[in-house]
Amino acid sequence: MTASYLSRMGSHNFYDKSLQNISTRQNTLAELQENLTSGKKVIRSSDDPTGAALAERALTRISRTSADQRALEAQRNAITMAESTLGEVVDRLQEFRELVVQAGNGSYSAAERSIVGRQLNSLREHIINLANRNDSNGMPLFAGLGSESQPFQGPGELPLDYTFKGLPGQTGSTVNSIPYALDGESAFMFQPARDGIYDVTVKDLSGSGAITAPRSLSTGNVSMTNASKVNDSRFEIEIIDVLPGASAGTNTLSYKITETTATGANLPSTGPFVVPDYPANKPANFTVEILPQLAPEKPALTLNIHGTPAAGDTINIKPRPSIFSALDDAVRNIGSAVNGASSSQAVVQALNAIDAGLNRVMAVRGQAGELLNRADRITESNSKLNTELEANRSRAEDLDMVKGISDFQNQQTAYQAALQSYAQVQKLSLFEYIR
Repeated sequence: MTASYLSRMGSHNFYDKSLQNISTRQNTLAELQENLTSGKKVIRSSDDPTGAALAERALTRISRTSADQRALEAQRNAITMAESTLGEVVDRLQEFRELVVQAGNGSYSAAERSIVGRQLNSLREHIINLANRNDSNGMPLFAGLGSESQPFQGPGELPLDYTFKGLPGQTGSTVNSIPYALDGESAFMFQPARDGIYDVTVKDLSGSGAITAPRSLSTGNVSMTNASKVNDSRFEIEIIDVLPGASAGTNTLSYKITETTATGANLPSTGPFVVPDYPANKPANFTVEILPQLAPEKPALTLNIHGTPAAGDTINIKPRPSIFSALDDAVRNIGSAVNGASSSQAVVQALNAIDAGLNRVMAVRGQAGELLNRADRITESNSKLNTELEANRSRAEDLDMVKGISDFQNQQTAYQAALQSYAQVQKLSLFEYIR
């Protein structure tokens, strides 16, 4: 015998199921509409925890990269200003050099050389102001690793003269940054063992006057023969005697060298050194080798001397600690030159120092240009990284609009069908049937 079971579902059950389906469709449709309105498929972390985490990570890195880029722009602006300032310094040094060459004109009078000296002084002051220029944030452009608000101060008492009130060197570039300032010590300061820039002045027996006709005495520039033995000492070459030589028609001269250390201590003089038997009717032409007494193994400096020296003449050799010191020497020696010979001596020394200073400034300017190129490369790299991170974020949380619209339309059709179905279910009652 087969048993049959009958099950009965009341109308109320149909109503509940229909209402539940309508509510579900309505909620889904609202969520899809919210997604379309916001353009995102992940609005809350609960929508997709993994996608939300990936998007948050990408946004964090984008924010960090943007902060790095803002800092880089500040650094770029400072280095751009420093590079432009060095360009101005080069232009002013070139003008200074042209005036120095002009002052070497043998036909110039003392008054004309004095006028040139005042022009040189104006340029010198402008160059010092450029070296102490600050960026838009009030920070020195040439502070190196850090300095006072005014990196270059002077002139002071020898041997310091002009000083760099900072730490020589330059901060290193990183993956995302460049230095805020350039190394002012490298750009404007001289070192005897590195640059070999000396001021050489010639004086007569009185110790203050220039040598006048018919005599003459001049020098070339100091040359380094052993840089490892060069120190910060000053030297004085004094002509002791000029006497008849061993052969007829010749003279013999003798000289001594006195060294003064950087601390101001006078060391015992060395010599006498003898230049034997040079023609009496021609100017003497000889080379002096200078051996610092603290390292006398090998001559460190040499100096060529030309002219008609006499007993008591002195030649003073002083290292110049900066380009500013060399400019001061040029202003003083050219502006106060009493004759063409002393002016020519000052011009020779000034040109040598200015050329050395130009080389140092242009070298640091080249470094600034490379830093700006590096900033461009970092900016390009940051831009590519931001594009990649934005793509990662978009993949994690942005809505595919085509798919979103399609899903919304499908859900809208399903919702309408649910409403129509419910309308039909409402008619499935006994009372409706009897009526």
